[in-house]
Amino acid sequence: MKVTKPSPKILIVDDEAPIRTSLREILEYENFLVSEAEDGAEGVKLASKFAFDVIFCDIKMPKMDGLEVLETLVDKGVQSRIIMISGHGTVETAVQAIKQGAFDFIQKPLDLNRILLTVRHALDQGFLEKETERLSRQVHSERSTAIVGESDEIRDIVQMICTVAPSDARVLITGANGTGKELVARQLHELSARHDQPFIEVNCAAIPSELIESELFGHEKGAFTSAVKQRKGKFEQAEGGTLFLDEVGDMSASAQAKVLRALQESRISRVGGEKEIEVNVRIVAATNKNLRDEIVGGNFREDLFHRLAVIPVHVPSLNDRRGDIPLLVEHFLKIICDQHGKVQMDVTSQAMESLKSANWTGNIRELRNVVERLVILTPKGEAIDDAVVSRFGGLTVEKD
Repeated sequence: MKVTKPSPKILIVDDEAPIRTSLREILEYENFLVSEAEDGAEGVKLASKFAFDVIFCDIKMPKMDGLEVLETLVDKGVQSRIIMISGHGTVETAVQAIKQGAFDFIQKPLDLNRILLTVRHALDQGFLEKETERLSRQVHSERSTAIVGESDEIRDIVQMICTVAPSDARVLITGANGTGKELVARQLHELSARHDQPFIEVNCAAIPSELIESELFGHEKGAFTSAVKQRKGKFEQAEGGTLFLDEVGDMSASAQAKVLRALQESRISRVGGEKEIEVNVRIVAATNKNLRDEIVGGNFREDLFHRLAVIPVHVPSLNDRRGDIPLLVEHFLKIICDQHGKVQMDVTSQAMESLKSANWTGNIRELRNVVERLVILTPKGEAIDDAVVSRFGGLTVEKD
Protein backbone atom coordinates (compact mmCIF):
# COMPACT_ATOMS: atom_id res chain seq x y z
CA MET A 1 0.00 0.00 0.00
CA LYS A 2 1.44 3.36 -1.05
CA VAL A 3 1.43 6.05 1.63
CA THR A 4 0.52 9.51 0.33
CA LYS A 5 2.54 12.30 1.88
CA PRO A 6 0.29 15.23 2.92
CA SER A 7 0.72 18.44 0.94
CA PRO A 8 2.37 21.35 2.81
CA LYS A 9 -0.05 24.01 4.07
CA ILE A 10 0.62 27.66 3.30
CA LEU A 11 -1.10 30.81 4.59
CA ILE A 12 -1.03 34.09 2.64
CA VAL A 13 -1.60 37.22 4.73
CA ASP A 14 -1.97 40.29 2.50
CA ASP A 15 -4.57 43.07 2.16
CA GLU A 16 -4.19 43.17 -1.64
CA ALA A 17 -6.47 40.62 -3.31
CA PRO A 18 -4.45 40.48 -6.58
CA ILE A 19 -1.30 39.57 -4.64
CA ARG A 20 -3.14 36.82 -2.77
CA THR A 21 -4.60 35.48 -6.02
CA SER A 22 -1.30 35.39 -7.89
CA LEU A 23 0.48 33.75 -4.97
CA ARG A 24 -2.31 31.19 -4.59
CA GLU A 25 -2.12 30.25 -8.28
CA ILE A 26 1.65 29.79 -8.13
CA LEU A 27 1.52 27.69 -4.99
CA GLU A 28 -1.51 25.57 -5.86
CA TYR A 29 0.12 24.72 -9.19
CA GLU A 30 2.90 23.16 -7.07
CA ASN A 31 0.26 21.17 -5.12
CA PHE A 32 0.43 23.22 -1.91
CA LEU A 33 -2.72 23.69 0.17
CA VAL A 34 -3.31 27.45 0.39
CA SER A 35 -5.37 29.57 2.79
CA GLU A 36 -5.80 33.36 2.76
CA ALA A 37 -6.19 36.19 5.27
CA GLU A 38 -6.98 39.74 4.12
CA ASP A 39 -5.42 41.51 7.11
CA GLY A 40 -2.98 40.94 9.98
CA ALA A 41 -5.59 40.27 12.66
CA GLU A 42 -7.25 37.53 10.60
CA GLY A 43 -3.80 36.12 9.81
CA VAL A 44 -2.92 35.83 13.49
CA LYS A 45 -6.27 34.15 14.18
CA LEU A 46 -5.79 31.53 11.45
CA ALA A 47 -2.11 30.89 12.24
CA SER A 48 -2.94 30.41 15.92
CA LYS A 49 -5.74 27.96 15.16
CA PHE A 50 -4.25 25.88 12.35
CA ALA A 51 -0.77 24.48 11.74
CA PHE A 52 0.75 25.99 8.59
CA ASP A 53 4.14 24.97 7.25
CA VAL A 54 4.82 28.39 5.71
CA ILE A 55 3.23 31.82 6.09
CA PHE A 56 3.61 34.67 3.57
CA CYS A 57 2.97 37.95 5.37
CA ASP A 58 2.86 41.44 3.89
CA ILE A 59 4.49 44.29 5.82
CA LYS A 60 2.06 47.15 5.10
CA MET A 61 -1.48 46.19 6.16
CA PRO A 62 -4.39 47.85 7.98
CA LYS A 63 -5.34 46.97 11.59
CA MET A 64 -2.07 45.14 12.21
CA ASP A 65 1.09 45.45 10.13
CA GLY A 66 3.31 42.53 9.19
CA LEU A 67 5.98 43.12 11.81
CA GLU A 68 3.29 43.12 14.53
CA VAL A 69 1.92 39.87 13.08
CA LEU A 70 5.41 38.39 13.12
CA GLU A 71 6.06 39.46 16.70
CA THR A 72 2.69 38.10 17.86
CA LEU A 73 3.16 34.71 16.18
CA VAL A 74 6.70 34.33 17.51
CA ASP A 75 5.48 35.19 21.03
CA LYS A 76 2.71 32.58 20.69
CA GLY A 77 5.29 29.95 19.75
CA VAL A 78 3.86 29.32 16.27
CA GLN A 79 6.27 26.97 14.49
CA SER A 80 5.49 28.07 10.90
CA ARG A 81 8.26 29.52 8.72
CA ILE A 82 7.24 33.15 8.16
CA ILE A 83 8.29 34.84 4.91
CA MET A 84 7.79 38.61 4.89
CA ILE A 85 6.85 40.37 1.61
CA SER A 86 6.71 44.09 0.84
CA GLY A 87 6.69 46.56 -2.03
CA HIS A 88 8.25 49.24 0.17
CA GLY A 89 11.01 47.17 1.72
CA THR A 90 14.33 48.52 2.83
CA VAL A 91 17.45 46.79 4.05
CA GLU A 92 16.66 47.99 7.59
CA THR A 93 13.14 46.52 7.43
CA ALA A 94 14.44 43.19 6.14
CA VAL A 95 17.09 43.01 8.87
CA GLN A 96 14.51 43.86 11.54
CA ALA A 97 12.16 41.15 10.26
CA ILE A 98 14.90 38.50 10.28
CA LYS A 99 15.96 39.53 13.79
CA GLN A 100 12.36 39.17 14.98
CA GLY A 101 12.21 35.60 13.67
CA ALA A 102 11.21 35.76 10.02
CA PHE A 103 12.60 33.01 7.80
CA ASP A 104 13.18 35.32 4.84
CA PHE A 105 12.20 38.63 3.23
CA ILE A 106 11.02 39.00 -0.41
CA GLN A 107 10.37 42.28 -2.20
CA LYS A 108 7.48 42.93 -4.58
CA PRO A 109 6.97 42.46 -7.47
CA LEU A 110 7.19 38.80 -6.56
CA ASP A 111 9.46 36.60 -8.63
CA LEU A 112 8.13 33.07 -9.31
CA ASN A 113 11.48 31.30 -8.98
CA ARG A 114 12.40 33.19 -5.82
CA ILE A 115 9.07 32.33 -4.21
CA LEU A 116 9.32 28.60 -4.94
CA LEU A 117 12.98 28.41 -3.95
CA THR A 118 12.30 30.15 -0.64
CA VAL A 119 9.33 27.90 0.10
CA ARG A 120 11.42 24.80 -0.60
CA HIS A 121 14.17 26.03 1.72
CA ALA A 122 11.62 26.80 4.42
CA LEU A 123 10.05 23.35 4.14
CA ASP A 124 13.46 21.66 4.17
CA GLN A 125 14.46 23.50 7.33
CA GLY A 126 11.17 22.61 8.99
CA PHE A 127 11.64 18.94 8.12
CA LEU A 128 15.21 18.93 9.45
CA GLU A 129 14.18 20.56 12.72
CA LYS A 130 11.33 18.09 13.23
CA GLU A 131 13.59 15.15 12.38
CA THR A 132 16.28 16.42 14.75
CA GLU A 133 13.69 16.79 17.50
CA ARG A 134 12.33 13.29 16.83
CA LEU A 135 15.81 11.74 16.90
CA SER A 136 16.67 13.68 20.02
CA ARG A 137 13.55 12.35 21.74
CA GLN A 138 14.35 8.84 20.56
CA VAL A 139 17.93 8.95 21.76
CA HIS A 140 16.87 10.46 25.04
CA SER A 141 14.17 7.84 25.56
CA GLU A 142 16.51 4.98 24.66
CA ARG A 143 19.29 6.29 26.88
CA SER A 144 17.10 7.67 29.62
CA THR A 145 18.58 6.88 33.00
CA ALA A 146 15.22 6.97 34.75
CA ILE A 147 14.69 3.79 36.78
CA VAL A 148 11.03 2.77 36.64
CA GLY A 149 9.44 0.94 39.53
CA GLU A 150 7.90 1.27 42.97
CA SER A 151 8.76 -2.12 44.46
CA ASP A 152 10.79 -2.25 47.67
CA GLU A 153 13.75 -3.67 45.74
CA ILE A 154 13.78 -0.78 43.27
CA ARG A 155 13.28 1.82 46.01
CA ASP A 156 16.32 0.37 47.79
CA ILE A 157 18.41 0.53 44.61
CA VAL A 158 17.41 4.14 43.92
CA GLN A 159 18.24 5.09 47.50
CA MET A 160 21.62 3.37 47.21
CA ILE A 161 22.35 5.18 43.94
CA CYS A 162 21.49 8.57 45.44
CA THR A 163 23.75 7.84 48.42
CA VAL A 164 26.71 6.43 46.48
CA ALA A 165 26.69 8.47 43.24
CA PRO A 166 28.31 11.65 44.63
CA SER A 167 31.34 9.66 45.80
CA ASP A 168 34.02 8.02 43.66
CA ALA A 169 33.45 4.63 45.30
CA ARG A 170 33.65 1.66 42.92
CA VAL A 171 30.37 -0.18 42.43
CA LEU A 172 29.78 -3.80 41.40
CA ILE A 173 26.32 -4.36 39.93
CA THR A 174 25.06 -7.94 39.81
CA GLY A 175 21.96 -9.43 38.26
CA ALA A 176 20.70 -11.60 35.42
CA ASN A 177 20.86 -10.50 31.77
CA GLY A 178 18.28 -7.88 30.86
CA THR A 179 17.56 -6.66 34.39
CA GLY A 180 18.86 -3.15 33.80
CA LYS A 181 22.40 -3.18 35.17
CA GLU A 182 23.57 -0.65 32.59
CA LEU A 183 20.72 1.66 33.62
CA VAL A 184 22.00 1.60 37.20
CA ALA A 185 25.53 2.36 35.98
CA ARG A 186 24.34 5.32 33.90
CA GLN A 187 22.30 6.67 36.80
CA LEU A 188 25.37 6.49 39.02
CA HIS A 189 27.26 8.52 36.43
CA GLU A 190 24.49 11.06 35.83
CA LEU A 191 24.15 11.83 39.55
CA SER A 192 27.89 12.09 40.13
CA ALA A 193 30.21 15.07 39.91
CA ARG A 194 31.56 13.44 36.73
CA HIS A 195 28.24 13.70 34.85
CA ASP A 196 29.59 16.19 32.30
CA GLN A 197 32.54 13.92 31.49
CA PRO A 198 32.51 10.72 29.35
CA PHE A 199 30.60 7.58 30.24
CA ILE A 200 32.49 4.81 28.44
CA GLU A 201 31.14 1.27 28.29
CA VAL A 202 33.12 -1.89 27.61
CA ASN A 203 31.35 -5.22 27.11
CA CYS A 204 34.05 -7.59 28.30
CA ALA A 205 32.11 -10.62 27.05
CA ALA A 206 31.87 -9.31 23.48
CA ILE A 207 35.60 -8.68 22.99
CA PRO A 208 37.94 -11.61 22.20
CA SER A 209 40.37 -12.32 25.05
CA GLU A 210 43.37 -11.54 22.84
CA LEU A 211 41.98 -8.03 22.13
CA ILE A 212 40.58 -7.03 25.54
CA GLU A 213 43.87 -5.54 26.76
CA SER A 214 44.22 -3.38 23.65
CA GLU A 215 40.59 -2.32 24.00
CA LEU A 216 41.03 -1.30 27.63
CA PHE A 217 44.53 0.15 27.63
CA GLY A 218 45.17 1.05 23.99
CA HIS A 219 48.24 0.13 21.99
CA GLU A 220 51.29 1.66 20.39
CA LYS A 221 51.97 1.56 16.68
CA GLY A 222 53.54 -1.77 15.75
CA ALA A 223 52.55 -3.48 19.02
CA PHE A 224 51.06 -6.31 16.92
CA THR A 225 50.47 -7.07 13.26
CA SER A 226 47.34 -4.94 12.76
CA ALA A 227 48.47 -2.07 15.01
CA VAL A 228 49.18 0.36 12.18
CA LYS A 229 48.87 3.43 14.41
CA GLN A 230 48.72 4.41 18.07
CA ARG A 231 45.33 4.00 19.71
CA LYS A 232 43.94 5.17 23.03
CA GLY A 233 42.08 2.58 25.10
CA LYS A 234 38.86 2.91 27.07
CA PHE A 235 40.66 3.97 30.26
CA GLU A 236 42.08 7.02 28.50
CA GLN A 237 38.83 7.72 26.66
CA ALA A 238 36.98 7.80 29.99
CA GLU A 239 39.43 10.30 31.53
CA GLY A 240 37.63 12.36 34.16
CA GLY A 241 34.45 10.32 33.76
CA THR A 242 33.14 6.81 34.36
CA LEU A 243 34.35 3.52 32.88
CA PHE A 244 31.65 0.85 32.90
CA LEU A 245 33.05 -2.68 32.71
CA ASP A 246 30.03 -4.74 31.70
CA GLU A 247 30.20 -8.53 32.11
CA VAL A 248 33.49 -8.13 33.97
CA GLY A 249 33.31 -11.81 34.98
CA ASP A 250 34.24 -12.76 31.40
CA MET A 251 37.52 -10.86 31.43
CA SER A 252 40.70 -12.84 30.70
CA ALA A 253 43.21 -13.53 33.48
CA SER A 254 45.89 -11.26 32.00
CA ALA A 255 43.41 -8.40 31.57
CA GLN A 256 42.27 -8.88 35.18
CA ALA A 257 45.86 -8.45 36.36
CA LYS A 258 46.28 -5.25 34.37
CA VAL A 259 42.95 -3.83 35.55
CA LEU A 260 43.91 -4.61 39.15
CA ARG A 261 47.17 -2.71 38.71
CA ALA A 262 45.36 0.21 37.11
CA LEU A 263 42.97 0.38 40.06
CA GLN A 264 45.79 0.17 42.58
CA GLU A 265 48.06 2.76 40.98
CA SER A 266 45.71 4.84 38.77
CA ARG A 267 48.21 4.22 35.96
CA ILE A 268 48.10 2.21 32.75
CA SER A 269 50.50 1.21 30.00
CA ARG A 270 49.42 0.78 26.40
CA VAL A 271 50.07 -2.60 24.80
CA GLY A 272 53.56 -2.48 23.31
CA GLY A 273 54.47 0.67 25.24
CA GLU A 274 56.70 1.35 28.21
CA LYS A 275 55.39 4.75 29.22
CA GLU A 276 53.02 4.85 32.19
CA ILE A 277 49.95 7.06 31.81
CA GLU A 278 48.05 8.46 34.76
CA VAL A 279 44.29 7.99 34.57
CA ASN A 280 41.46 9.48 36.57
CA VAL A 281 38.35 7.36 36.09
CA ARG A 282 35.60 5.97 38.25
CA ILE A 283 35.07 2.25 37.76
CA VAL A 284 31.59 0.75 37.75
CA ALA A 285 31.45 -2.98 36.92
CA ALA A 286 28.61 -5.39 36.26
CA THR A 287 28.24 -9.13 35.85
CA ASN A 288 25.57 -11.79 35.52
CA LYS A 289 27.88 -14.32 37.18
CA ASN A 290 28.42 -15.18 40.83
CA LEU A 291 31.98 -13.90 41.17
CA ARG A 292 32.53 -15.71 44.47
CA ASP A 293 31.85 -18.99 42.66
CA GLU A 294 34.18 -17.85 39.87
CA ILE A 295 36.89 -17.17 42.47
CA VAL A 296 36.51 -20.67 43.89
CA GLY A 297 36.74 -22.07 40.37
CA GLY A 298 39.93 -20.12 39.71
CA ASN A 299 38.34 -17.98 37.00
CA PHE A 300 38.39 -14.62 38.77
CA ARG A 301 40.92 -12.91 40.99
CA GLU A 302 39.77 -12.45 44.57
CA ASP A 303 41.86 -9.28 45.01
CA LEU A 304 40.22 -7.72 41.94
CA PHE A 305 36.79 -8.70 43.24
CA HIS A 306 37.40 -6.82 46.48
CA ARG A 307 38.70 -3.81 44.55
CA LEU A 308 35.56 -3.70 42.41
CA ALA A 309 32.92 -4.59 45.01
CA VAL A 310 33.37 -1.64 47.37
CA ILE A 311 29.63 -1.02 46.97
CA PRO A 312 27.65 -4.07 45.81
CA VAL A 313 24.27 -3.49 44.15
CA HIS A 314 22.04 -6.39 43.13
CA VAL A 315 19.35 -5.80 40.50
CA PRO A 316 16.44 -8.26 40.93
CA SER A 317 14.92 -10.19 38.06
CA LEU A 318 11.57 -9.05 36.68
CA ASN A 319 9.93 -12.18 38.08
CA ASP A 320 10.93 -10.93 41.54
CA ARG A 321 9.31 -7.51 41.04
CA ARG A 322 6.07 -8.28 39.20
CA GLY A 323 4.33 -5.33 40.83
CA ASP A 324 6.45 -3.03 38.67
CA ILE A 325 5.28 -4.59 35.39
CA PRO A 326 2.28 -2.22 34.83
CA LEU A 327 4.55 0.81 35.34
CA LEU A 328 7.16 -0.61 32.98
CA VAL A 329 4.54 -1.44 30.35
CA GLU A 330 3.17 2.12 30.45
CA HIS A 331 6.72 3.49 30.29
CA PHE A 332 7.61 1.40 27.23
CA LEU A 333 4.24 2.09 25.57
CA LYS A 334 4.87 5.83 25.60
CA ILE A 335 8.40 5.47 24.21
CA ILE A 336 7.47 2.93 21.52
CA CYS A 337 4.28 4.67 20.38
CA ASP A 338 6.27 7.90 19.94
CA GLN A 339 8.96 6.08 17.97
CA HIS A 340 6.45 4.43 15.64
CA GLY A 341 4.27 7.54 15.29
CA LYS A 342 1.26 5.87 16.89
CA VAL A 343 -1.36 7.34 19.20
CA GLN A 344 -0.84 6.28 22.80
CA MET A 345 -2.36 2.81 23.28
CA ASP A 346 -4.21 1.32 26.22
CA VAL A 347 -3.80 -2.15 27.72
CA THR A 348 -6.86 -3.96 29.03
CA SER A 349 -6.80 -5.15 32.63
CA GLN A 350 -6.97 -8.79 31.53
CA ALA A 351 -4.03 -8.32 29.16
CA MET A 352 -2.04 -6.66 31.93
CA GLU A 353 -2.71 -9.60 34.23
CA SER A 354 -1.40 -11.94 31.54
CA LEU A 355 1.77 -9.87 31.30
CA LYS A 356 2.17 -9.88 35.06
CA SER A 357 1.81 -13.65 35.28
CA ALA A 358 4.27 -14.45 32.48
CA ASN A 359 7.68 -15.99 33.08
CA TRP A 360 10.14 -13.24 32.13
CA THR A 361 13.35 -15.17 31.65
CA GLY A 362 14.71 -12.28 29.54
CA ASN A 363 13.69 -9.75 32.19
CA ILE A 364 13.08 -6.09 31.28
CA ARG A 365 14.73 -6.43 27.87
CA GLU A 366 12.25 -9.16 26.97
CA LEU A 367 9.32 -7.13 28.30
CA ARG A 368 10.28 -4.16 26.14
CA ASN A 369 10.52 -6.36 23.03
CA VAL A 370 7.10 -7.87 23.75
CA VAL A 371 5.50 -4.45 24.25
CA GLU A 372 6.99 -3.24 20.95
CA ARG A 373 5.67 -6.34 19.17
CA LEU A 374 2.19 -5.79 20.62
CA VAL A 375 2.19 -2.11 19.63
CA ILE A 376 3.09 -2.96 16.03
CA LEU A 377 0.66 -5.86 15.66
CA THR A 378 -2.38 -4.39 17.44
CA PRO A 379 -4.85 -2.92 14.90
CA LYS A 380 -4.90 0.88 14.76
CA GLY A 381 -7.30 2.48 17.23
CA GLU A 382 -7.69 -0.66 19.34
CA ALA A 383 -6.43 -1.42 22.83
CA ILE A 384 -3.94 -4.19 23.49
CA ASP A 385 -6.20 -6.95 24.80
CA ASP A 386 -5.64 -10.46 26.08
CA ALA A 387 -6.34 -12.00 22.67
CA VAL A 388 -3.49 -9.97 21.14
CA VAL A 389 -1.18 -10.86 24.03
CA SER A 390 -2.03 -14.56 23.70
CA ARG A 391 -1.58 -14.57 19.93
CA PHE A 392 1.55 -12.45 19.57
CA GLY A 393 3.14 -12.21 23.02
CA GLY A 394 4.94 -15.54 22.84
CA LEU A 395 4.76 -15.77 26.65
CA THR A 396 4.97 -18.69 29.01
CA VAL A 397 3.13 -18.57 32.31
CA GLU A 398 5.17 -18.65 35.50
CA LYS A 399 4.63 -21.93 37.32
CA ASP A 400 3.98 -21.92 41.06
